[in-house]
Amino acid sequence: MDSSHRAYPMGFWSIVLGRENQENFAVADHKSSTTIMAYISKVNMSFSDDMDDEYGKLFRRMHPPRVVIDNESCKNATVIRVDSANKHGILLEVVQVLTDLNLIITKAYISSDGEWFMDVFYVTDQEGNKVTDEGILDYILKSLGPESRFTSSMRSVGVKPSMDHTAIELTGCDRPGLLSEVSAVLTHLKCNVVNAEVWTHNTRAASVMHVTDEETGGAITDPERLSRIKKLLCNVLKGSSKSSQAKTVVSHGITHTARRLHQMMFDDRDYDRADDDALVRNKRPNVKVVNWHDKDYSVVTIRSKDRPKLLFDTVCTLTDMQYVVFHANIDAEGPEAYQEYYIRHIDGSPVKSDAERERVIQCLEAAIERRVSEGLKLELCTTDRVGLLSDVTRIFRENSLTVTRAEVTTKAGKAINTFYVRDASGYPVDSKTIDSIRQAIGQTILKVKGSPEELKNGPQESPTRFLFGGLFKSRSFVNFGLVRSYS
Repeated sequence: MDSSHRAYPMGFWSIVLGRENQENFAVADHKSSTTIMAYISKVNMSFSDDMDDEYGKLFRRMHPPRVVIDNESCKNATVIRVDSANKHGILLEVVQVLTDLNLIITKAYISSDGEWFMDVFYVTDQEGNKVTDEGILDYILKSLGPESRFTSSMRSVGVKPSMDHTAIELTGCDRPGLLSEVSAVLTHLKCNVVNAEVWTHNTRAASVMHVTDEETGGAITDPERLSRIKKLLCNVLKGSSKSSQAKTVVSHGITHTARRLHQMMFDDRDYDRADDDALVRNKRPNVKVVNWHDKDYSVVTIRSKDRPKLLFDTVCTLTDMQYVVFHANIDAEGPEAYQEYYIRHIDGSPVKSDAERERVIQCLEAAIERRVSEGLKLELCTTDRVGLLSDVTRIFRENSLTVTRAEVTTKAGKAINTFYVRDASGYPVDSKTIDSIRQAIGQTILKVKGSPEELKNGPQESPTRFLFGGLFKSRSFVNFGLVRSYS
């Protein structure tokens, strides 16, 4: 049925038309029924889009989300059911809430065909146990329930104003020592990095950093200073190559960091492949896209190694590529994860061409690979201070280490940083390098997972080639572990 002939619920016209149009409608009400219907038809033609939008808002208000948490029906997982009026992006919002709590989604069944959204998630904590913490359960109910931001117009995946810090977004070509150079510039400009996340993939690098003013401890608001920060960081990203593409954005907003990093790397086209080497292709996730012509769906199937936040990365990418997930089946109870999505583009069409199909495959492969880091894991916990990140990454760089991924957080005056590093040549870190780092650090607690031989003879290839390199003070705590991280 055409939207102009939709049977809207009683009272809907008073919401849509507003006082002025209601008065006109009242005048028309005394005329013939033909005049009234002509007036309604005119309003429908003029405001059909607004009406549909208001109808959707009304429908969602009349049908708020219903969340049920069940710890009885499944033996080894907590079952979370979410029913709600449907809208584009709602699946990502639900998955984001669960992912941000570091919950593991082992299975999921998703259906959002029509105006209703019904999802079932089987989740565990990091140790594989049911979720029994009352604080977490209450947070889920409040975050996804009828009184939450989940039903408001301001989403956590959007941008919100903040005066606590200034957000800096960086994208550019990856190279050894880049993070060291960036953090050194910020220290020189009297900026303290309080939070940061860095990803590298396919020779590209992206980072979202939250910085504060060294003197005030708050956001940096001076336009001239912000312009200078942006200019100098852009020069660092470009390096010696004048043709190198680089982008620096400064804002006072809060956004969901992981989603923003996905968007930044997608915009930077990190999914483009320069090679078709069979060995490299075999290491990638197995992504297939076929059309189900009877139902006008495109069916996307993904097989890959399971890891935390895998579902978020996939759904985030599909959503940002303007695809709508109508049905999905997720099974990640074993070492391999299987994902199946029935999608259409937001315009209602399935995948239309081989070129579009190949682009979907490449983008999903990239989304899964971005958060995978091979190498030596370093965890730093110490009192925060201005220049700490610059010192840490400088000592990495001096010992020929590059950072493939990093997470920097500050809590109650403590810096809690995680780095994934490799030798600048792309090989695993040599044990002698660990000894050198220990000498540079001074009195520390150093833990290595795996023997020195494993450090030398580990995997020789990594999906991320380089990045960012590094000092820090003897009061620091450092924890090293040889891992392949999927966090």
